[in-house]
Amino acid sequence: MAKIIDGKTISMEIKEEVKEQMEKLRQEGKKAALAVIQVGADPASSVYVNNKKKVCAYVGIESLAYELPEETTEEELLALIGKLNGMEECNGILVQLPLPGHINEDKVIDAIDPRKDVDGFHTKNVGALCVGQRAFLPCTPAGIIQLLVRSGIEMEGKECVIVGRSNIVGKPMALLMLRENATVTIAHSRTKNLKELCKRADILIVAMGKPKFIGREYVKEGAVVIDVGIHRNENNKLCGDVDFEDVKDLCSAITPVPGGVGPMTIAMLMKNVHEAVSSAATENGR
Repeated sequence: MAKIIDGKTISMEIKEEVKEQMEKLRQEGKKAALAVIQVGADPASSVYVNNKKKVCAYVGIESLAYELPEETTEEELLALIGKLNGMEECNGILVQLPLPGHINEDKVIDAIDPRKDVDGFHTKNVGALCVGQRAFLPCTPAGIIQLLVRSGIEMEGKECVIVGRSNIVGKPMALLMLRENATVTIAHSRTKNLKELCKRADILIVAMGKPKFIGREYVKEGAVVIDVGIHRNENNKLCGDVDFEDVKDLCSAITPVPGGVGPMTIAMLMKNVHEAVSSAATENGR
């Protein structure tokens, strides 16, 4: 039976650390505030936004909530971001994705001041990550690194296969694993011989968006499997991209869905907000 990597427990450890750090900043007379912008009333987005507000309150970060109607224009959204960029009391800006189809997401993300881009999506932060400079890290990939580190899983020298090449998970995940001295391969929808490729992996990270796609025929015995996917199955229960029951007795460690990668994303967001307000981040002028 594989070791179950407990994202709930590890994310709580990080939130407690951030809470303690925020208390120290408050004693120094510093405050933190995160602006969360939601355009429209997508139910999943509303759940995520409410979760972020709750965690902000828990760790001692003020929430500035901007819930805008679906018909908000791109110009109106960009104007709000410009206003928040100039607000000294706002340390981080997060625009909940996806946005309505009439708004250009790339344009919106790049309108955020890179020093307040706590999602780590701005091209300046992505570029800094690429060349090994200090940057805000995208929250889900950074959370996966913490899951591995805090579970005592060695990455250096290991063969890592990442299934998925999105800008939010796949690409930055590859860069972070390279930084940990893993040997990295990115696979995607056009990859040939996917089973054979995945079966080589010491660490298999799956972010492909297909429920229960990865079964035991994709997994090497003793591999570590990280499942980034989240879906509802035919019984309306949450499941991931990996068929957990099929592979759990084959691998050495695995993340469950729910309770694996998911809780880490908001925890790492809080870590980024703390970094934005801390003196170290200010001195580095990001």
